[in-house]
Amino acid sequence: MQRKDAPGAPGVKANWTAAAKDGEGKALSANSSVSFTIGDGVLNEIYFPREDVACVKDMEFIVTDGENFFSEEKRNTQHSIKTIKPGVPLYQIVNTCVNKKYQIKKEILCDPLRQTVLQNITFSKAKNVKKLDVYALLSPHLNDKGDNNSGWIGEYKGIPMLFAQNEGLYLAMACSAKWLKRSVGFTGASDGWKDLHQHKKMEWQYTHANNGNIALTGEIDISSTNIFLLAISFGRNPAEAANHAVASMLDGFESAKKFYIKSWQVWLKGLHNLKGKIFKESASVLRVNEAKSFPGGIIASSSIPWGKIKGDDENAGYHVIWPRDLVESAGGFLALKTYDDALRVLNYLISTQEDDGSWLQNMWLEGTPHWKGIQLDQTALPLLLIEKCYACKIIDKKRMSRYWPAIKNAIGYLLINGPYTQEDRWERDKGYTAFTLAVEIAALLAAADIAEENNEKDLAIYCREIADYWNDNIENWIYATGTSLAKKYNVDGYYFRINPYTDIPASQLKDKYIHLTNRDKEDGRVLVNEVICVDVLALVRFGLRAPDDPKILNTIKLIDATLKVETPFGDCWHRYTKDGYGEDEHGNPYNGKGIGRAWPLLTGERAHYEIAAGNLNEAKKLMKAMEAFANNGLLPEQVWDTDDIPEKKLFFGRPSGSAMPLTWAHAEYIKLCASVKEKKVFDMPHQTQERYIKQKTSAIFEPWRFENQRKTISSKKALRIEIMEDAIVHWTQDNWKTTYQTRTKDTGINIFVADISTQNTKGSKIEFTFFWIKPNRWENKNFAVAIE
Repeated sequence: MQRKDAPGAPGVKANWTAAAKDGEGKALSANSSVSFTIGDGVLNEIYFPREDVACVKDMEFIVTDGENFFSEEKRNTQHSIKTIKPGVPLYQIVNTCVNKKYQIKKEILCDPLRQTVLQNITFSKAKNVKKLDVYALLSPHLNDKGDNNSGWIGEYKGIPMLFAQNEGLYLAMACSAKWLKRSVGFTGASDGWKDLHQHKKMEWQYTHANNGNIALTGEIDISSTNIFLLAISFGRNPAEAANHAVASMLDGFESAKKFYIKSWQVWLKGLHNLKGKIFKESASVLRVNEAKSFPGGIIASSSIPWGKIKGDDENAGYHVIWPRDLVESAGGFLALKTYDDALRVLNYLISTQEDDGSWLQNMWLEGTPHWKGIQLDQTALPLLLIEKCYACKIIDKKRMSRYWPAIKNAIGYLLINGPYTQEDRWERDKGYTAFTLAVEIAALLAAADIAEENNEKDLAIYCREIADYWNDNIENWIYATGTSLAKKYNVDGYYFRINPYTDIPASQLKDKYIHLTNRDKEDGRVLVNEVICVDVLALVRFGLRAPDDPKILNTIKLIDATLKVETPFGDCWHRYTKDGYGEDEHGNPYNGKGIGRAWPLLTGERAHYEIAAGNLNEAKKLMKAMEAFANNGLLPEQVWDTDDIPEKKLFFGRPSGSAMPLTWAHAEYIKLCASVKEKKVFDMPHQTQERYIKQKTSAIFEPWRFENQRKTISSKKALRIEIMEDAIVHWTQDNWKTTYQTRTKDTGINIFVADISTQNTKGSKIEFTFFWIKPNRWENKNFAVAIE
């Protein structure tokens, strides 16, 4: 008997589902704006109308016998999952009841012509089982929210359906078989799961549940057929969603399947054959996570890490854009030689640049901010991508002329604000750090080449000179010697993770501490120069240091001693000492504190180092390890790195509860395949190798700025004064007995420089002040730099 309003509003607090996915898919056709994920053998998040908007938490089947038996598909079956063809994200799933009473076979895809996820279901019960009932259970989380959904049972032109809506988005669930019963309830109070678990049949039939965490439930008639089609469709009103569902079912699963497979096969056929075990699957991950309404916008992952403890206040998860991950994905497309795909990514990057020349820490697809940190590697990496695309002749001169204002803006931002970054690439701490330094320096050399192409020769010279200075000072900033850690591992020194001090060189950090985030207060208090990090490999990857440089080899010794994990599937590495981003020691989900686990993409980065060092066999071994870390071809952000905890689905060397798949990891794997095939690092910039390893170029000056007022300078270097406004520098070497005037030179990016020679001045000092041209005034303060 149907009752109108479900009791128990608004239901329990909504949460999301596990991040470790078994699959994800979408149609490549422009008509479909839906994508889906799979976990534990059932549908997880479904995204519509964009890849950054989740609309469903999960959808599964429940099976009962009406008396004593209750079985939930995602928890009480064993799952077998595979794609129909390598790289084609059409999934065939077999879920077998742990009690051997039934089996559910299904194929899942998106209708290429409509806003529909289709499931072709075959339900089979064991011969010795007399009666079983099948129920569909769906948890709407429309518009990235689970707590304010409304649902009802209704019809579309006489066809029974279940509906939900929230903030202008609508969902309709329809079935080719007859609905015997339907109900909408509040999760934890009046929903179908609770009803069926308690009664083993549907006793509750509510027609409406408004403004809460709701679930849609329908009993499916399997008396006449055990094969049926289930459609979950979306629209801007109930009729639109319902029409898509009906039309998809009328067109039939085979019609959608044929179109879906063909479009994917056409794209896959154009890939450069990299021969990696999962390179096609990795390529597909990049395409599945690319937005259709914002071409080139690739979300980091269609998952929410540790989603089961995350609610509406953490709805973004990883389905937002990180510029860093975008550049990595574009690199994957370049390695696959799908240049149109790479160009879409680059064009999207240019379109989302901030007006000051930077890129946001991460953003929604339209370019509005999610988090607002400043990570300078995310300004540098796009410059490297632009130069790479230009070298590959993907960008012609006309397009380059359109991009040049944005490029110049990025160069200016980097030169004004670098090399010290407000956040490192792990989004935790500020300071000088190896990865950011490496990409900044490489980016400036790439930018210099681009500037010359655009007739900005003075800017090109300035970029190279600054790059030289930053490169000269890497060891001064982040190479420690004589520490207890160095003595413990019998090395004279090593690169450490990050130096948060602008005025304290690495040699003077002996008693300075840093507090690592994601750790309890005392546990996170560590000496600055004793935090080891894998990021030093970037100095080799980006061509700044030779792989056999003794300082690099020293640091690798410490990396392997402190961060390496030998899993049953191969070697993997932690990010840095006392990383706190991961499950705790008991396997509980990360909740702001935890223990960082091993990252498969770091296995890829290490493999690239081995290629640079000429150890191709070791690189191949590590590539196989990456493949082994994958789950159904999907690479996780992290793998569990200690003893199994079966009750929490944590197994040594297998995916943890972090994001999966991670597009960055798949891009790294693709590039590794290309590097192994070519026997050289695919994305190593040529400018850095030539300038710093072969020619050993060094800086000719040392800079002074108002925000970094150096006290001393070597007599072997010129003093370069860098200011943000045109001025005449008045200076003296003899206590103002003799004065000189040097007009600053405009670099073209709002930095004005004046160079003062220090030759024949050892043991003295240079004093100076400024007369500002535009405001026509004196600084009225003197500054001094001692000559060493």
